[in-house]
Amino acid sequence: MPTILGQNQYGKAENRVVKITRDGDTHHIKDLNVSVALSGDMDDVHYSGSNANVLPTDTTKNTVFAFAKEHGIESAEQFGIHLARHFVSSQEPIHRARIRIEEYSWERIATSDGNSKFIGADEVRHSFARKGMETRVSQITYDGENWEVISGLKDLTVMNSTNSEFWGYVKDKYTTLKEAYDRILATDVSARWRYNWTSDEQRMPNWEKSYEQARKHMLQAFAETYSLSLQQTLYQMGSRIINSRSEIDEIRFSLPNNHHFLVDLEPFGLKNDTADGAVYFAADRPYGLIEATVLRDGVEPKIPVDMTNL
Repeated sequence: MPTILGQNQYGKAENRVVKITRDGDTHHIKDLNVSVALSGDMDDVHYSGSNANVLPTDTTKNTVFAFAKEHGIESAEQFGIHLARHFVSSQEPIHRARIRIEEYSWERIATSDGNSKFIGADEVRHSFARKGMETRVSQITYDGENWEVISGLKDLTVMNSTNSEFWGYVKDKYTTLKEAYDRILATDVSARWRYNWTSDEQRMPNWEKSYEQARKHMLQAFAETYSLSLQQTLYQMGSRIINSRSEIDEIRFSLPNNHHFLVDLEPFGLKNDTADGAVYFAADRPYGLIEATVLRDGVEPKIPVDMTNL
């Protein structure tokens, strides 16, 4: 046989599941996009077409929706753990399950005060608006013994309108960029962090609290760092998370530098100085792309370097 089978996996991708939990008149939403990938003893289905070891992808889809009802969705990570454990423990040919989850956030719509409500209106606790900010992401992998949980977010757009500089860089005959001592720093944060929880014998993190705290520390570091480079800001964001959250050992960032260039207004007799409040051209491409991993000292990196980038 001139060829052999390499790494392989299969499953049902992008199962959109929305779970409504009713707490009296107050409702709660969990809105997930769940992708299941299974691997194990799958040589025969590739070589001969035998489906004897194949759990249909339609079954994995049904499992996602059934588990949402049976177990609820406490968090994206906990839901992924339930699914991964089920597929590996219930199907002998399946040795490894990887669950990837995107979570879409909703916020409750604030209703009018009592004096302005229309006649007959009750206090509304079941109306929401989709948040236009980041998407929360998780990847849960289980091989029957060990867990790997990588969580994070993408498309979190942030900006500092000052306290950012860029100068002292290498220059050659192709360099046209002017040094900047007061510039806009803006990016769309894509981040993945890895938890050091790997065994059922360990105490499981509080996934919801951990996400909210990691996000908070990330944003605080971005806002509080006087930046001489986006690389410096990235490192401060990662360090703040690892130093503040003992359950996280590694974090990888992919940060596009969303360039804002001062517009030349001199042809119109106008000065465009940052000190006076400047006008910028927001360029969407090309853009600088800054990527790096920040680790707890002594920890081996495990997040794939291509997980967050183009």
